[in-house]
Amino acid sequence: MNIQSPFELVLFGGLGDLAQRKLLPALYLLYRDGRLPEGRIISITRQALDHKAFLDVVRSALRTHVSSEYLEEKTWQEFSALLSCLTMDISDLAQYQILKAMLAPVDVNRMCYLATGSDLYTPVCRGLEEAGLIGDNTRVVLEKPIGHDLESARAINESVGQFFPESRIFRIDHYLGKETVQNLLVLRFANSLFESQWNQHFIDHIEITIAESLGVEKRAGFYEQVGAMRDMFQNHLLQLLCIVAMEPPARLETDAVRDEKVKVLKALKPIVGDAINRNVVRGQYDAGVSEGKPVPPYRDEPGVHHKSNTETFVAARVEIENWRWAGVPFYLRTGKRLAERACEIVVTFKEIPHSIFPLQHKSTMANRLVFRLQPDEGVRLMLCEKRVGPGMSVRPMNLSLNPANHRKARVPEAYERLLFDALSGNATLFLRNDELLEAWRWVDPILEHWKEVDLRPEPYTAGTWGPAASTLLLARDGRLWVENS
Repeated sequence: MNIQSPFELVLFGGLGDLAQRKLLPALYLLYRDGRLPEGRIISITRQALDHKAFLDVVRSALRTHVSSEYLEEKTWQEFSALLSCLTMDISDLAQYQILKAMLAPVDVNRMCYLATGSDLYTPVCRGLEEAGLIGDNTRVVLEKPIGHDLESARAINESVGQFFPESRIFRIDHYLGKETVQNLLVLRFANSLFESQWNQHFIDHIEITIAESLGVEKRAGFYEQVGAMRDMFQNHLLQLLCIVAMEPPARLETDAVRDEKVKVLKALKPIVGDAINRNVVRGQYDAGVSEGKPVPPYRDEPGVHHKSNTETFVAARVEIENWRWAGVPFYLRTGKRLAERACEIVVTFKEIPHSIFPLQHKSTMANRLVFRLQPDEGVRLMLCEKRVGPGMSVRPMNLSLNPANHRKARVPEAYERLLFDALSGNATLFLRNDELLEAWRWVDPILEHWKEVDLRPEPYTAGTWGPAASTLLLARDGRLWVENS
């Protein structure tokens, strides 16, 4: 599938943090690789900038967020010719007439990317509609988080749905654009070696970790309103869980894939009442040392209330109630100011019934399949082999599959894949309405419980792997997080 030419991308929040760090660099790299056809990119901003000042900001962003080996003067000159900027108040309906004057007729391949807060989704869609800017080829991309609970998410979906049909609403989760996530689907469904063992008969447990070494940084105002559960768990972690646990789709088509992901979400065992305290850990980072430097506790960060009970860490023991996964625990966790920046999916297989070799430390000898999503992407299979020398001593070994090592082509960033797909009209890697609502439906009871008890999350030292209760979550089952095994 290719991008229909000419295209128009209207980027609301066009010089915001996301646009400068991810969207504009991804668009530049798509153009550099010859995947972006003739078209226009219009950045909508609140800043009053002339064209030269706007291009200076974009170029500075590219120099910061794109490797210098891919920055070429000729490519920049050509790419910059696609760019334009419009200063407008997106909450003022009258100003959409100014935008209309800049755009092509309504039947063009047009995508409106809303890199804004979800409270602005309805005003923007209404402004586009009243200005006559929504045609049959117009799509809208929505950034997370969409809502703060099930009720608000449903209201946003219904509101946006007044202006766009579901087939033209693209809810983005950038983790699904990562090469290794897509490779997980291929390794699962194209290799009988794995698919035949991808079930409760052979898999002992699965860990999914999204760890950040940074703190809240300059996002305190946003983070105080959401916390780790809404910011990372409800979307990124549950989406990765769906990819790992889903049944094979009948076809590699948009709704066939989404249908299977929804089935996983509907099969999640609810965590309610007393089960919340047993199966969910909530933490908040305290003072410590991160990346070699002393860092303050979350409550001392600029913009954070000194008695804040916002969680910066969540871990949960999750079960899927179906035939494939009955009895297999999934351990999910995410947090800020952890020991390192990492995102991994670790599939630990069951031990052999009886070992004929000298006993080793069981956890270190388990067969594991590890999908690493960041900071570098790759897959490794942990097996056992004979230790060189006399006797029959066994040691662990790794078979590695690193995209950067075996391909000459540059591994694309997640937003490159997702922007290309959205401009092409391929929604396979985007969330459908019912996916979003099922995720919120599962998370809501936990959030409501935390609101009722209103206790400070368990403190943990910055630069560690989280609160002690996170270790106990696995220890009760006789297991360890992979970094401790």
